[in-house]
Amino acid sequence: MTRSIVPLVLVALVVATSPARAATPDTVWLDRLTWTEVRELVRTGTTTVIVPTGGTEQNGPHLALGKHNVRVQVLAEAIARALGHTLVSPVLAYVPEGGVAPPTGHMRYPGTLTLPEPYFEAVLEFAARSLALHGFRDIVFLGDSGDNQAGQRAVARRLNRAWAAAAARAHAIDAYYRASTDGARRILRTRGYRDAEIGAHAGALDTSLMLAIDPSLVRRDRLQPAAGGTGWPGADGDPSRATAEVGQAVVQFIVAETVDAIRQSIAQRGAPPARPQS
Repeated sequence: MTRSIVPLVLVALVVATSPARAATPDTVWLDRLTWTEVRELVRTGTTTVIVPTGGTEQNGPHLALGKHNVRVQVLAEAIARALGHTLVSPVLAYVPEGGVAPPTGHMRYPGTLTLPEPYFEAVLEFAARSLALHGFRDIVFLGDSGDNQAGQRAVARRLNRAWAAAAARAHAIDAYYRASTDGARRILRTRGYRDAEIGAHAGALDTSLMLAIDPSLVRRDRLQPAAGGTGWPGADGDPSRATAEVGQAVVQFIVAETVDAIRQSIAQRGAPPARPQS
């Protein structure tokens, strides 16, 4: 009896003291993974990565400065999960927002942070070069702010010239920004919003999106039209009729349009489109 029990006890002790093999977390965020987890994901086919760019800028007195960063974070994750086999690098919150001497653009309002265009492009370029070095084949730039678009296109062109004989490619997906502006405006028009309400910055469109994505960044007591009809300082449009329901419809549209655009861009370079995650 004793001899038969001892080996079982020893086996139980070995199992109990052996380090457990942890499963890879269910996340698309690069910075929430270990380097060995990233290596294994790349080896097994996760070779697309999104580099999201936001911006820290004024959005009138009713929307927080981090609107672009929070929005692109949520949307990039949804896009990555819809694509499948895709990770997302940390959001770049420092982008061109205007000059500092004298202050121009959004830099006229406290809290805005700017990065000159050459520095913005340099950060993007070396983020992409880092990711390509580690085995990612398709590096996708998604910019939530209008001033990010030209720099993303310029960096993608430079990298693709340099990578002509390499496996990696950079993709500047303008469709993301078009969907969140022109396409989203069409959605609001079909729901009875006037262009004067929708606005170009922090109006009904921007505010509805933020109510759907993170309402804590919206100051609801400031959504009524500004006194005298002059508009809120730093904003264009009227946010008073903004709703989360409208914002959610726009979110779904942006994700669908961007996923299609990324798949098409990847397919054009000869790589197979990413597969949906189970």
